[in-house]
Amino acid sequence: MFSARSHARWAVPLTLGLAALGVAVPPASASRTAASVRDDFNGDGYADLVVGAPDATVGGRTRAGYAAVLYGGPHGLAGIRRTIVSRATPGVPGDPTSYETFGLQLAKGDLDGDGYTDLVVGTRAAGADAVVLWGGPGGLSGGTPVPGNNTQTGDFDGDGHLDLAVFRAGYTGGDDPRGTTATVWTGPVTRSGTPAAAAPLDPDHLQYIDVHDGTAGDINGDGRADLALTAYCGEGGDCGRVYLGGPSGLTRLTGYYQTGDGVLTLGDVNGDGYDDLIGGYGYNDSIAVVPGSAGGPSQDQGSWKEYTQDTPGVPGAREAGDMFGASIAVGDVDGDGIDDVAVGAPGENGSTGVVDVLRGSRSGLTGAHARAFTQDTQGVPGVSEPGDGFGHTVRLLDVDRDGHADLAASAADEDAGNGAVWLLRGSAAGVVADGSLVLGGRTLGAPYAKAAFGSVLR
Repeated sequence: MFSARSHARWAVPLTLGLAALGVAVPPASASRTAASVRDDFNGDGYADLVVGAPDATVGGRTRAGYAAVLYGGPHGLAGIRRTIVSRATPGVPGDPTSYETFGLQLAKGDLDGDGYTDLVVGTRAAGADAVVLWGGPGGLSGGTPVPGNNTQTGDFDGDGHLDLAVFRAGYTGGDDPRGTTATVWTGPVTRSGTPAAAAPLDPDHLQYIDVHDGTAGDINGDGRADLALTAYCGEGGDCGRVYLGGPSGLTRLTGYYQTGDGVLTLGDVNGDGYDDLIGGYGYNDSIAVVPGSAGGPSQDQGSWKEYTQDTPGVPGAREAGDMFGASIAVGDVDGDGIDDVAVGAPGENGSTGVVDVLRGSRSGLTGAHARAFTQDTQGVPGVSEPGDGFGHTVRLLDVDRDGHADLAASAADEDAGNGAVWLLRGSAAGVVADGSLVLGGRTLGAPYAKAAFGSVLR
């Protein structure tokens, strides 16, 4: 999987107050042994989790939003080393703006090639710019604007440098999309925000859809990152688009394949070396897996597989409104070298919500030994309550470097819209609930009222 500047330090001690919205992070104590860890902002070898709180009030501005970075370590996120960034953070360009929803879109990757992962924080506001926060031994710092509100990272041309796809996308509730403009920045990108080169991406097509998010991976096994996008395509319908990487950059696929109704990810669930296309159909309470191949997503529809809560081994039953597939994530939970899939069903049981974890295998994704987790699962903090929407967003990443991806799951409507994120450990036996923890804006000393903390996990 490939997923993802003024230089003033903006992470300040919490005791200085929330106006700065920065939490100091000590330099990594471990030697910098894992610059290759794609989710590692401070180079200590542990993956870090980013949480978006796009509805938070910042600087008195309603739904201005922020992002919280939780640094991994030998005990996972238990130490709660964190950095919180918003438009009110010193060094970040701009000011808090009502309804900007800063933190609604997030991307990661080592853009400048220094061995530390960088974070790009995006927004829903079409006229606002995303911001790059630069990784380093003390964590994230700085703030360089990017001329777009949505970004994705990946080495699309295979030259060994991470590239940045920059989108200026509209968000509309009407029948017709506002359209998207896109540019691919060839890496490396300097800390002044200058790419090695830049070229437009698919202008003749993207002008008719609103790109919302995406992910990158290697579908055809050629060592170059491919790009899968989610978008609004008009008449109330969400859709997906897939671009294959190549020596000259990205090329849009025109064949037929399933991409979900607004939720899409890439991961190798059968261990064959090709990332598979996994789409979530929350309104149909299902997910679909299209196998990757040397030619891209398989055109053999007989190889496509659908999974629901009626799939043998998957807990529960398929019921309208459960929204099984409203969120999905891939990662190797049990350490067998094959990606597993976490599926959120935030509408389950009166919108109390559930997360199901399905196992990957040499024969593909399977419902066998799948497990379900709710706030009523023994060991998981909290109590399931109608409207919480547990499973609103899910993420799998190894925050304690034990070789097992851990499960982060959010309930953005928890506590009347404040939101919360849970972390459950991965193990050889799969995800386990013992030792779980729950975090929210209040826990971190950040704005929390109606913040929708956990709307986005990266």
